[in-house]
Amino acid sequence: MPTTRLDAIDRRILAALQRDARLTNVQLAEEVNLSPSPCLRRVRQLEAAGLIRGYHAELDRGGVGLGLTVFVGIKVERHHEAQANAFREAVAALPEVVSAHLVSGESDFLLQVVVVDLAAYERFLTGTLLRLPGVSDIRSNFAIQTVKEHGPLPLARREDDAPEACPGRGP
Repeated sequence: MPTTRLDAIDRRILAALQRDARLTNVQLAEEVNLSPSPCLRRVRQLEAAGLIRGYHAELDRGGVGLGLTVFVGIKVERHHEAQANAFREAVAALPEVVSAHLVSGESDFLLQVVVVDLAAYERFLTGTLLRLPGVSDIRSNFAIQTVKEHGPLPLARREDDAPEACPGRGP
């Protein structure tokens, strides 16, 4: 997957928006030391390139009544493409699954499931997960405490990034 070349200003814009996506363009421009027009142009370019995929509100899971987070490892019977696609589509449609990953190791897929409580998870497990196409084994790990969640991406400079912008030479 090709990556977009970022300069120091792009990385500062992305870091600022990760901290607070509700910044106005004027606030963002001030934080990254640009005037508003070039700042907005850069944000729109980052959006068009797919580096900014959207903006959302981060909710308190417990506060909205979703008190149980479960990490679910799933093995599938066979690795046929049609079955794998059916599994992926089924998982993507489940609102309780907040993230899903194809992984290496003991499981084929790792899901993060958020539900009200243990009884709700039992219903979800027996009524939904066990009925997914090709499922041969499920292992559930319950989160006892969340230490870190939704951390910002580490935007340290990479070798293939654009050279650092020179102060006073524009965006």
